[in-house]
Amino acid sequence: MTGNLPALLPTLSGRYYTSPEVFAAEQERIFENTWFCAVRSSDLALAGKFKKVQVGRESVLLVRGRDGLLRAFLNICRHRGAQLCTESEGEVKRTLRCPYHSWTYALDGKLVAAPNIGTLTDDAGAAIDRYQYGLVPVALTEWLGYAWVCLSDTPPPFEDVIAEATRTLGDADTINRYGIGGLDVGHRVVYDVAANWKLIVENFMECYHCSSIHPELVDVVPEFARGVAAQANIGRGAEFGSEVAGFTVDGSAGFDRLPGITHEQDRRYYAITVKPTVFVNLVPDHVIFHRMYPLAADRTVVECDWLYTGEVLGASSDVSRSVELFHRVNMQDFEACERTQPAMSSRAYRSGGVLVPAEHHIADFHDWVVSRLAVAV
Repeated sequence: MTGNLPALLPTLSGRYYTSPEVFAAEQERIFENTWFCAVRSSDLALAGKFKKVQVGRESVLLVRGRDGLLRAFLNICRHRGAQLCTESEGEVKRTLRCPYHSWTYALDGKLVAAPNIGTLTDDAGAAIDRYQYGLVPVALTEWLGYAWVCLSDTPPPFEDVIAEATRTLGDADTINRYGIGGLDVGHRVVYDVAANWKLIVENFMECYHCSSIHPELVDVVPEFARGVAAQANIGRGAEFGSEVAGFTVDGSAGFDRLPGITHEQDRRYYAITVKPTVFVNLVPDHVIFHRMYPLAADRTVVECDWLYTGEVLGASSDVSRSVELFHRVNMQDFEACERTQPAMSSRAYRSGGVLVPAEHHIADFHDWVVSRLAVAV
């Protein structure tokens, strides 16, 4: 965005948040064509551990192989298209077996067994290729201790994702100093939010609402009362209040700062958005990691992890005060989004709303969404 902007900018129109047709286009053109954060890798630490994740219109199965590698496949049996795993997560001993006709796959996707498999041939009469008729693989990479998948036949370079996401930190290496991949999940909350995923992204990107609905957060980070989001302060983040000891619900001391962060990062809050569905909050002693699963135009599941060092969790430290702060923030945010969702279908919002100067950067997100859809919706 340029520096000579009008005081008010238009938002997307209401139908972008309510239309099933728009949501279907987003599934195809956004969620199925970008890198999607699927699961914390450590959740699938053991061979045979699997998790089923909805990515756009596809059910994706992530599973840890006996060779230690994490892989992703479409959760579809190659025989007649039955869903291979119906449970959301679990563990198998050696293979994945379709409950319909017993086609059975190794953890690397290879077809290893089927009724009368020795008699099956391809259309040329040759014995079937067990990998060709195996599970359909999905591109997977790991970053920050999470597995990211992409359904596109030509996934975009993940380096570009990292560069864009970390731009607001001022230094692409800043996020690495938090050692997020080596942290452990100290607490997890799953929120089922009756709101469009874009409302949640927009809410996270701005702090114009902070003084209105986040009293605990503003007490810890007083500059948020001015309405400027941490993401707008490139490389600087937002500083804790002078009397605040830690990023906790009452401002009391938390834990020792993470070993890799610098003195300049201490006593500061940073935040990044990884489009389309991830928010990361960075504070000196822990990290808060949100990932969204858009399920309908008006329903989004948000899974939030609070990540700490093994030393903190190994000492059975009480993390409740640091968890409680952002849990309250989440509840306040999601209530606001749910209060906004019904109004998106109002005639008052047919042409959308407006962005004040402190929210102008949201217009970049709107432009990104519209460019991804690439059709008149």
